[in-house]
Amino acid sequence: MKLSEEGKRLLLEGARALGEDLGPHLPRFEQLYDRLTEANRQVNLTALREEPAIVLKHFIDSLSCLLSGRLEGELEVIDVGTGAGYPGLPLKIVRPALRMHFLEATRKKLRYVEETSTALGLLGTAFLWDRAEAVAHQPRWREHFDRAVVRAVGPVGEISELCLPLLRVGGYLIAQKGPEVGAELEGAEEGLKPLGGVLEEVKAFELPFTGDQRRLVIIKKVAPSAPRYPRKPEAIARHRLF
Repeated sequence: MKLSEEGKRLLLEGARALGEDLGPHLPRFEQLYDRLTEANRQVNLTALREEPAIVLKHFIDSLSCLLSGRLEGELEVIDVGTGAGYPGLPLKIVRPALRMHFLEATRKKLRYVEETSTALGLLGTAFLWDRAEAVAHQPRWREHFDRAVVRAVGPVGEISELCLPLLRVGGYLIAQKGPEVGAELEGAEEGLKPLGGVLEEVKAFELPFTGDQRRLVIIKKVAPSAPRYPRKPEAIARHRLF
């Protein structure tokens, strides 16, 4: 299915509201939309089916990570629980210098992301078929990345335990959340200590056109994570750090 003229307008104007000019990148976003809508007929990649929802709540929402101001330059980035490639694919399109690693436990979704990345000609990408709690204990990847991006994975306490061990000291976790995130951050100061993290900023903004309230939770890695983290999923669920 091709992106309509109205869809292109929403994409360009929505990105402009975030301070981004997508004009040079429009052909790749058209390809991305075409591939997503076509593949979604065969594989359940996303519950979003209508063009405006895909453009705004996948493409533009992904690009809102750039409002963090911490995704510029040649960085090693991991998109944890990428699903159908969000936010990683839109970010890689507009910031090609990012070395983007897509981490996903569902093989069919990761295969789609890899095939789409190849079709779009995105260079400097890698694809990890595994769970974050396993990858974070692998010497190759532990405390390797400059940035971790994540959305729609779980509460901030859980996200932090999964992601911070993947970050080098000086790196940042950028978590996309809704306006209710304040309750999830209670106890974060103490809970982040064993992970080596500090809460640096919660950036509030409004998603263009929809008016939906969004938050970017930005956590800095200031010390190595304790070796026992992340724990197994059942342990995390039973007792979150915060």
